[in-house]
Amino acid sequence: MPKKSYRQAINEALRQEMQRDPRVVLIGEDLAGGHGGSGEIDAYGGVLGVTKGLIKEFGAERVIDTPITEAGFIGMAAGAAATGLRPVVELMFVDFLGVCFDQIFNQAAKFRYMFGGHARTPLVVRAMAGAGLRAAAQHSQMLDSIFTHVPGLKVVMPSNAYDAKGLLIQAIRDDDPVIFLEHKTLYDAEADVPDDAYAIPFGEAEFVCDGDDVTIVAFSAMVPRCKAVAEKLARDGISVEVIDPRTTSPLDEASILESVERTGRLVVVSEDNPRCSIASDIAALVAEKGFYSLRAPVRSVTAPHTPVPFSPALEDLYVPSAARIEAAVRAVLSDPARGAVQQKA
Repeated sequence: MPKKSYRQAINEALRQEMQRDPRVVLIGEDLAGGHGGSGEIDAYGGVLGVTKGLIKEFGAERVIDTPITEAGFIGMAAGAAATGLRPVVELMFVDFLGVCFDQIFNQAAKFRYMFGGHARTPLVVRAMAGAGLRAAAQHSQMLDSIFTHVPGLKVVMPSNAYDAKGLLIQAIRDDDPVIFLEHKTLYDAEADVPDDAYAIPFGEAEFVCDGDDVTIVAFSAMVPRCKAVAEKLARDGISVEVIDPRTTSPLDEASILESVERTGRLVVVSEDNPRCSIASDIAALVAEKGFYSLRAPVRSVTAPHTPVPFSPALEDLYVPSAARIEAAVRAVLSDPARGAVQQKA
Protein backbone atom coordinates (compact mmCIF):
# COMPACT_ATOMS: atom_id res chain seq x y z
CA MET A 1 0.00 0.00 0.00
CA PRO A 2 1.49 3.39 -0.96
CA LYS A 3 2.57 5.94 1.62
CA LYS A 4 0.83 9.28 1.27
CA SER A 5 0.82 12.46 3.27
CA TYR A 6 -2.23 13.89 5.00
CA ARG A 7 -2.20 16.65 2.35
CA GLN A 8 -2.05 14.16 -0.53
CA ALA A 9 -4.81 12.02 0.97
CA ILE A 10 -7.20 14.97 1.17
CA ASN A 11 -6.34 16.07 -2.37
CA GLU A 12 -6.94 12.52 -3.62
CA ALA A 13 -10.30 12.29 -1.85
CA LEU A 14 -11.42 15.56 -3.46
CA ARG A 15 -10.24 14.47 -6.91
CA GLN A 16 -11.88 11.05 -6.75
CA GLU A 17 -15.22 12.42 -5.52
CA MET A 18 -15.19 15.14 -8.19
CA GLN A 19 -14.52 12.47 -10.83
CA ARG A 20 -17.32 10.30 -9.45
CA ASP A 21 -19.98 12.97 -9.00
CA PRO A 22 -20.23 16.10 -11.19
CA ARG A 23 -22.29 17.82 -8.46
CA VAL A 24 -19.18 18.13 -6.25
CA VAL A 25 -17.70 21.63 -6.47
CA LEU A 26 -14.95 23.37 -4.52
CA ILE A 27 -15.41 26.93 -3.23
CA GLY A 28 -12.99 29.16 -1.33
CA GLU A 29 -10.14 31.65 -1.30
CA ASP A 30 -6.93 30.90 -3.22
CA LEU A 31 -8.03 27.39 -4.26
CA ALA A 32 -6.44 28.04 -7.64
CA GLY A 33 -4.48 31.25 -7.78
CA GLY A 34 -6.42 34.05 -6.19
CA HIS A 35 -9.75 35.57 -7.19
CA GLY A 36 -9.39 37.95 -10.09
CA GLY A 37 -5.61 37.81 -9.97
CA SER A 38 -3.40 38.05 -13.05
CA GLY A 39 -0.78 35.58 -11.86
CA GLU A 40 -0.27 31.90 -12.59
CA ILE A 41 -3.40 29.75 -12.45
CA ASP A 42 -3.05 26.99 -9.84
CA ALA A 43 -0.26 28.91 -8.13
CA TYR A 44 -1.44 28.09 -4.61
CA GLY A 45 -4.03 25.38 -4.19
CA GLY A 46 -5.02 26.83 -0.83
CA VAL A 47 -2.71 28.21 1.84
CA LEU A 48 -0.87 24.90 2.27
CA GLY A 49 -1.32 23.47 -1.23
CA VAL A 50 -4.07 20.96 -0.48
CA THR A 51 -6.17 21.66 -3.60
CA LYS A 52 -3.27 22.18 -6.00
CA GLY A 53 -3.83 20.67 -9.44
CA LEU A 54 -7.60 20.36 -9.23
CA ILE A 55 -8.48 23.44 -11.28
CA LYS A 56 -6.47 22.14 -14.23
CA GLU A 57 -8.50 18.93 -14.24
CA PHE A 58 -11.96 20.30 -13.42
CA GLY A 59 -11.88 23.93 -14.51
CA ALA A 60 -12.91 27.20 -12.92
CA GLU A 61 -16.62 26.28 -12.94
CA ARG A 62 -16.00 23.54 -10.37
CA VAL A 63 -12.97 24.96 -8.54
CA ILE A 64 -14.26 28.41 -7.66
CA ASP A 65 -11.90 31.06 -6.32
CA THR A 66 -13.70 33.65 -4.23
CA PRO A 67 -12.96 37.09 -2.79
CA ILE A 68 -12.21 37.39 0.93
CA THR A 69 -15.89 37.19 1.86
CA GLU A 70 -16.44 34.25 4.20
CA ALA A 71 -20.04 35.18 4.98
CA GLY A 72 -20.73 35.41 1.25
CA PHE A 73 -19.17 32.19 0.00
CA ILE A 74 -20.24 30.06 2.99
CA GLY A 75 -23.79 31.33 2.46
CA MET A 76 -23.47 30.66 -1.26
CA ALA A 77 -22.31 27.10 -0.56
CA ALA A 78 -25.20 26.46 1.85
CA GLY A 79 -27.66 27.63 -0.79
CA ALA A 80 -25.95 25.57 -3.48
CA ALA A 81 -26.17 22.46 -1.28
CA ALA A 82 -29.87 23.02 -0.65
CA THR A 83 -30.53 23.27 -4.40
CA GLY A 84 -28.70 20.14 -5.59
CA LEU A 85 -24.94 20.61 -5.62
CA ARG A 86 -22.50 19.02 -3.17
CA PRO A 87 -20.09 21.86 -2.33
CA VAL A 88 -16.85 21.46 -0.43
CA VAL A 89 -16.10 24.94 0.83
CA GLU A 90 -12.77 25.91 2.37
CA LEU A 91 -13.03 28.29 5.30
CA MET A 92 -9.21 28.30 5.39
CA PHE A 93 -8.45 28.93 9.10
CA VAL A 94 -11.18 27.73 11.45
CA ASP A 95 -10.73 30.98 13.39
CA PHE A 96 -12.64 32.72 10.59
CA LEU A 97 -15.89 31.08 11.69
CA GLY A 98 -16.70 34.30 13.53
CA VAL A 99 -17.25 35.99 10.17
CA CYS A 100 -19.73 33.40 8.86
CA PHE A 101 -21.14 31.58 11.88
CA ASP A 102 -24.72 32.62 11.14
CA GLN A 103 -24.57 30.92 7.74
CA ILE A 104 -23.34 27.71 9.39
CA PHE A 105 -25.25 27.33 12.65
CA ASN A 106 -28.40 29.36 11.95
CA GLN A 107 -28.88 28.34 8.33
CA ALA A 108 -27.14 25.21 7.01
CA ALA A 109 -27.39 23.28 10.29
CA LYS A 110 -31.14 23.94 10.53
CA PHE A 111 -32.40 23.49 6.96
CA ARG A 112 -33.42 19.84 7.40
CA TYR A 113 -35.24 20.59 10.67
CA MET A 114 -36.95 23.79 9.52
CA PHE A 115 -38.33 22.21 6.35
CA GLY A 116 -39.71 19.06 7.93
CA GLY A 117 -36.92 16.78 6.80
CA HIS A 118 -37.48 17.55 3.11
CA ALA A 119 -34.36 19.72 2.67
CA ARG A 120 -30.93 18.17 2.30
CA THR A 121 -27.73 20.16 2.82
CA PRO A 122 -24.78 18.06 1.56
CA LEU A 123 -22.21 20.69 2.49
CA VAL A 124 -18.64 20.13 3.69
CA VAL A 125 -16.78 22.98 5.37
CA ARG A 126 -13.04 22.28 5.43
CA ALA A 127 -10.90 24.30 7.82
CA MET A 128 -7.39 24.25 9.22
CA ALA A 129 -7.29 24.09 13.01
CA GLY A 130 -4.79 23.93 15.84
CA ALA A 131 -1.57 25.53 16.97
CA GLY A 132 2.05 24.72 16.22
CA LEU A 133 2.90 26.84 13.16
CA ARG A 134 3.51 30.15 14.98
CA ALA A 135 0.38 31.67 13.44
CA ALA A 136 -0.73 33.53 16.59
CA ALA A 137 -4.07 33.89 18.33
CA GLN A 138 -6.28 34.54 15.28
CA HIS A 139 -5.03 31.62 13.17
CA SER A 140 -4.21 28.83 15.65
CA GLN A 141 -7.33 27.88 17.62
CA MET A 142 -8.92 24.46 18.02
CA LEU A 143 -12.63 25.28 17.98
CA ASP A 144 -14.22 21.86 17.56
CA SER A 145 -16.36 22.26 20.67
CA ILE A 146 -18.21 25.25 19.21
CA PHE A 147 -19.32 23.23 16.17
CA THR A 148 -20.00 20.12 18.24
CA HIS A 149 -22.44 22.11 20.37
CA VAL A 150 -24.65 22.89 17.33
CA PRO A 151 -27.40 20.35 16.51
CA GLY A 152 -27.48 19.52 12.81
CA LEU A 153 -23.72 19.64 12.24
CA LYS A 154 -21.43 16.64 11.97
CA VAL A 155 -17.87 17.31 13.13
CA VAL A 156 -14.86 15.34 11.88
CA MET A 157 -11.25 15.50 13.12
CA PRO A 158 -8.92 13.09 11.27
CA SER A 159 -5.64 12.29 13.00
CA ASN A 160 -3.80 10.59 10.12
CA ALA A 161 -3.70 10.41 6.33
CA TYR A 162 -5.69 7.16 6.04
CA ASP A 163 -8.56 8.58 8.08
CA ALA A 164 -8.36 11.94 6.32
CA LYS A 165 -9.14 10.38 2.95
CA GLY A 166 -11.84 7.98 4.14
CA LEU A 167 -13.58 10.50 6.38
CA LEU A 168 -13.55 13.23 3.73
CA ILE A 169 -15.11 10.89 1.17
CA GLN A 170 -17.78 10.00 3.72
CA ALA A 171 -18.31 13.72 4.43
CA ILE A 172 -18.80 14.57 0.75
CA ARG A 173 -21.32 11.74 0.33
CA ASP A 174 -23.24 12.70 3.49
CA ASP A 175 -26.53 14.57 3.07
CA ASP A 176 -26.01 16.79 6.13
CA PRO A 177 -23.53 19.64 6.73
CA VAL A 178 -20.13 18.41 7.91
CA ILE A 179 -17.37 20.43 9.55
CA PHE A 180 -14.06 18.84 8.55
CA LEU A 181 -11.17 20.04 10.73
CA GLU A 182 -7.63 19.43 9.44
CA HIS A 183 -4.80 20.01 11.88
CA LYS A 184 -2.23 22.13 10.15
CA THR A 185 0.74 20.31 11.75
CA LEU A 186 -0.37 16.98 10.23
CA TYR A 187 -0.25 17.89 6.53
CA ASP A 188 3.17 16.28 5.99
CA ALA A 189 2.50 13.21 8.18
CA GLU A 190 2.43 10.02 6.12
CA ALA A 191 0.49 6.78 6.41
CA ASP A 192 -0.50 3.82 4.24
CA VAL A 193 -3.38 5.05 2.07
CA PRO A 194 -5.09 2.93 -0.62
CA ASP A 195 -5.32 4.35 -4.14
CA ASP A 196 -8.98 3.32 -4.42
CA ALA A 197 -11.78 5.36 -2.89
CA TYR A 198 -13.13 4.23 0.48
CA ALA A 199 -15.39 5.77 3.11
CA ILE A 200 -15.05 5.58 6.90
CA PRO A 201 -18.42 5.75 8.70
CA PHE A 202 -18.97 8.56 11.16
CA GLY A 203 -19.35 7.75 14.85
CA GLU A 204 -16.98 4.76 14.86
CA ALA A 205 -13.89 5.24 17.03
CA GLU A 206 -10.52 3.68 16.28
CA PHE A 207 -8.64 1.81 19.00
CA VAL A 208 -5.14 3.08 18.27
CA CYS A 209 -3.51 1.12 21.11
CA ASP A 210 -4.98 -1.67 23.24
CA GLY A 211 -4.41 -1.53 26.99
CA ASP A 212 -5.74 -2.56 30.38
CA ASP A 213 -4.53 0.07 32.89
CA VAL A 214 -5.65 3.48 31.57
CA THR A 215 -7.86 4.76 28.75
CA ILE A 216 -6.76 7.85 26.81
CA VAL A 217 -9.31 9.52 24.54
CA ALA A 218 -7.56 11.92 22.17
CA PHE A 219 -8.36 13.95 19.08
CA SER A 220 -6.63 15.19 15.93
CA ALA A 221 -2.88 15.90 16.35
CA MET A 222 -3.05 14.72 19.97
CA VAL A 223 -3.64 11.12 18.81
CA PRO A 224 -0.12 10.40 17.49
CA ARG A 225 1.29 12.21 20.53
CA CYS A 226 -0.71 9.99 22.88
CA LYS A 227 0.28 6.90 20.93
CA ALA A 228 3.95 7.78 21.45
CA VAL A 229 3.30 8.24 25.18
CA ALA A 230 1.54 4.88 25.35
CA GLU A 231 4.48 3.17 23.66
CA LYS A 232 6.90 4.81 26.10
CA LEU A 233 4.83 3.80 29.14
CA ALA A 234 4.57 0.24 27.86
CA ARG A 235 8.31 -0.08 28.42
CA ASP A 236 7.60 0.64 32.11
CA GLY A 237 4.91 -2.01 32.24
CA ILE A 238 1.98 0.45 32.01
CA SER A 239 -0.69 -0.68 29.55
CA VAL A 240 -2.49 2.28 27.96
CA GLU A 241 -5.46 2.09 25.61
CA VAL A 242 -5.66 5.03 23.16
CA ILE A 243 -8.97 5.78 21.49
CA ASP A 244 -9.44 8.17 18.58
CA PRO A 245 -13.18 8.94 18.23
CA ARG A 246 -12.52 10.50 14.80
CA THR A 247 -15.79 12.44 15.03
CA THR A 248 -17.08 14.53 17.92
CA SER A 249 -20.60 14.58 16.50
CA PRO A 250 -21.68 11.83 16.29
CA LEU A 251 -19.56 10.58 19.19
CA ASP A 252 -18.88 6.88 19.72
CA GLU A 253 -19.93 6.84 23.37
CA ALA A 254 -20.14 3.05 23.51
CA SER A 255 -16.46 2.50 22.70
CA ILE A 256 -15.36 5.05 25.32
CA LEU A 257 -17.55 3.54 28.04
CA GLU A 258 -16.51 0.01 27.11
CA SER A 259 -12.85 0.90 27.44
CA VAL A 260 -13.28 2.72 30.77
CA GLU A 261 -15.26 -0.22 32.12
CA ARG A 262 -12.22 -2.39 31.44
CA THR A 263 -9.43 -0.03 32.55
CA GLY A 264 -11.19 1.93 35.31
CA ARG A 265 -9.22 5.09 34.51
CA LEU A 266 -9.62 7.86 31.95
CA VAL A 267 -7.45 10.68 30.61
CA VAL A 268 -8.93 12.96 27.94
CA VAL A 269 -6.47 14.88 25.75
CA SER A 270 -7.62 17.79 23.61
CA GLU A 271 -5.96 20.90 22.22
CA ASP A 272 -9.19 22.86 22.75
CA ASN A 273 -9.57 25.31 25.63
CA PRO A 274 -10.88 23.59 28.77
CA ARG A 275 -14.20 25.32 29.52
CA CYS A 276 -17.23 23.70 27.81
CA SER A 277 -14.85 21.60 25.70
CA ILE A 278 -14.98 18.09 24.22
CA ALA A 279 -12.72 17.04 27.12
CA SER A 280 -15.24 18.22 29.71
CA ASP A 281 -18.05 16.65 27.66
CA ILE A 282 -16.40 13.23 27.69
CA ALA A 283 -15.53 13.53 31.37
CA ALA A 284 -19.20 14.28 32.06
CA LEU A 285 -20.29 11.35 29.87
CA VAL A 286 -18.17 8.91 31.86
CA ALA A 287 -19.20 10.46 35.19
CA GLU A 288 -22.86 10.00 34.24
CA LYS A 289 -22.81 6.62 32.50
CA GLY A 290 -19.62 4.94 33.70
CA PHE A 291 -19.18 6.26 37.24
CA TYR A 292 -18.98 2.90 38.98
CA SER A 293 -16.28 1.71 36.58
CA LEU A 294 -13.90 4.45 37.71
CA ARG A 295 -11.05 3.67 40.09
CA ALA A 296 -9.72 7.24 40.05
CA PRO A 297 -11.00 10.69 39.06
CA VAL A 298 -10.98 11.55 35.36
CA ARG A 299 -8.02 13.68 34.26
CA SER A 300 -8.05 16.15 31.36
CA VAL A 301 -5.04 17.49 29.48
CA THR A 302 -5.97 20.55 27.45
CA ALA A 303 -4.72 23.94 26.38
CA PRO A 304 -5.08 26.64 29.05
CA HIS A 305 -8.02 29.03 29.01
CA THR A 306 -6.09 31.70 27.13
CA PRO A 307 -5.63 32.79 23.51
CA VAL A 308 -2.87 31.01 21.59
CA PRO A 309 0.41 32.91 22.12
CA PHE A 310 2.61 33.96 19.22
CA SER A 311 5.86 33.43 21.13
CA PRO A 312 7.29 30.05 20.05
CA ALA A 313 8.31 29.17 23.60
CA LEU A 314 4.89 30.02 24.97
CA GLU A 315 3.06 28.26 22.13
CA ASP A 316 4.99 25.08 22.90
CA LEU A 317 3.83 25.34 26.51
CA TYR A 318 0.25 26.04 25.38
CA VAL A 319 -0.20 22.82 23.39
CA PRO A 320 -0.58 19.63 25.49
CA SER A 321 2.86 18.02 25.58
CA ALA A 322 3.93 14.40 25.84
CA ALA A 323 5.27 15.16 29.32
CA ARG A 324 1.91 16.51 30.51
CA ILE A 325 0.06 13.53 29.03
CA GLU A 326 2.44 11.07 30.68
CA ALA A 327 2.11 12.89 34.00
CA ALA A 328 -1.70 12.64 33.81
CA VAL A 329 -1.55 8.91 33.13
CA ARG A 330 0.80 8.34 36.05
CA ALA A 331 -1.42 10.51 38.26
CA VAL A 332 -4.56 8.44 37.66
CA LEU A 333 -2.58 5.28 38.33
CA SER A 334 -1.29 6.55 41.66
CA ASP A 335 -4.36 8.47 42.81
CA PRO A 336 -5.10 7.71 46.49
CA ALA A 337 -8.81 7.52 45.69
CA ARG A 338 -8.18 4.41 43.60
CA GLY A 339 -10.84 1.84 44.24
CA ALA A 340 -12.88 4.14 46.49
CA VAL A 341 -15.76 4.39 44.06
CA GLN A 342 -16.08 0.61 43.75
CA GLN A 343 -15.89 0.12 47.52
CA LYS A 344 -18.75 2.61 48.08
CA ALA A 345 -20.81 0.89 45.40
